[in-house]
Amino acid sequence: MIIPWQQLPTATLDSLLQEYASRDGTDYGQVETSLADKVAQLKQQLQQGTVVIVYSELHESVNLMLAADFSDA
Repeated sequence: MIIPWQQLPTATLDSLLQEYASRDGTDYGQVETSLADKVAQLKQQLQQGTVVIVYSELHESVNLMLAADFSDA
């Protein structure tokens, strides 16, 4: 199920985005990207609708997915 990001408290959304952004580690190749920049990029993608927040009842977890890859089925 998609969780509307607009309905999350700001602190919760920021924590979720920071946790997701930090999963990749710190090696970004030749260009280093700060955690704050990655969070800002994720927030922009949420606002544009290209990324959605998805809750999995089966796994009891929350994740970010590309909107084009999400399916309720």
